[in-house]
Amino acid sequence: MEFRHLRCFTVLAEELHFGRAAQRLAMTQPPLSLNIQQLEADVGARLFERNSRGVALTAAGLAFLPRAQALLEQAAQAAREARDVGQGLAGQLQIGFAGTVLYRGLPQVLRDFAAAHPKLRLALRELSSSEQLVELVHDRLDLGFVHTTRVPAGFSQILVSSQPFMACLPSTHPLARKKQLSLDQLKGDAFAIVMRAVSPDYHDRILAACADAGFEPSLAFELRHWLSVVSVIAQSLGVGLVPAALQQAGLPGVVFLPLDRPLAPYDTHCLWRTERTGRDGGAQGALGAFIGTVQKVAAPLTHG
Repeated sequence: MEFRHLRCFTVLAEELHFGRAAQRLAMTQPPLSLNIQQLEADVGARLFERNSRGVALTAAGLAFLPRAQALLEQAAQAAREARDVGQGLAGQLQIGFAGTVLYRGLPQVLRDFAAAHPKLRLALRELSSSEQLVELVHDRLDLGFVHTTRVPAGFSQILVSSQPFMACLPSTHPLARKKQLSLDQLKGDAFAIVMRAVSPDYHDRILAACADAGFEPSLAFELRHWLSVVSVIAQSLGVGLVPAALQQAGLPGVVFLPLDRPLAPYDTHCLWRTERTGRDGGAQGALGAFIGTVQKVAAPLTHG
């Protein structure tokens, strides 16, 4: 049984006239008759009664018609889905992200992408930058949002956002009412910092900045998430240097102060395998669509 047989059958069942059915099918009557005969042989029953008054469905034909129509619709739906995936209009992407992206960049990307590509699904996983690099290298992620410049060869990236570091202090700290402060004023305070294993770039950068200010910080807490750093500080258990976007977390009990000598900014990069851009296939089309959305969102964020 072939789909062309089913198509001939359903059209003839609708028209009940060989001439009109053949015209709709863009064929002559003899091949239409042959297709119906072959289908009846496969089914093992007569599907049409033919006489001088015209064509009528048999009881077997009436029973077979809805199932034939369903099979054709399923085939058409499968073809539509395959076409959508091939054109990047449907499918799923595996996206990794570091937590602070939730405060600057990622939510807008997700909203804009969902509005423009409702058939494309995103599976999002919160991972450190180091963890994302491992997953990207092993093709377990399609794309990641990372905070590192230590990118392996063969990857492309977009700068999504750039933001300053700020001093984060308990609201009860003696320096909390300052408009800005110099880093050396925090000498002697216990520091909360993100773990080196999680974010080696910024862990080392903070230690280097303290060294430039003339002291080695006392690391009371080394944590997996920047939000955990702010939470510890909110409990008056230390001070820290954190990305400015953490202000949006709205945690009570902390203040954020600019530094008189700014550190190098905290940058977020969108990262993916260069070789995957432009390949044929649904995932590649979906990846290209997502990258396009990131580029649109990133433009104002990297200048503001």
